[in-house]
Amino acid sequence: MQSRNKVFDDLSQLMTNAMGVAQGARTEAETAMKSMMDRWLADRDFVTREEFDAVRGMAQKAREENELLKARLDKLERKDG
Repeated sequence: MQSRNKVFDDLSQLMTNAMGVAQGARTEAETAMKSMMDRWLADRDFVTREEFDAVRGMAQKAREENELLKARLDKLERKDG
């Protein structure tokens, strides 16, 4: 009976060690993937959210100004016409 418990204890210890190795490999793979993604993203010319919002605001303002100028021009053309 004692030898049977020893086999189960050894098997349990082996499985525990295997899980520890698997967890370590998973962590290492995640770290490597994150580093690779960080390098890939750094090589791209992506803009920050703040930069995007600033340019979008400028474009919106330019559209509004264009609409006002077009309305003034239409009014002037009607006046002259």
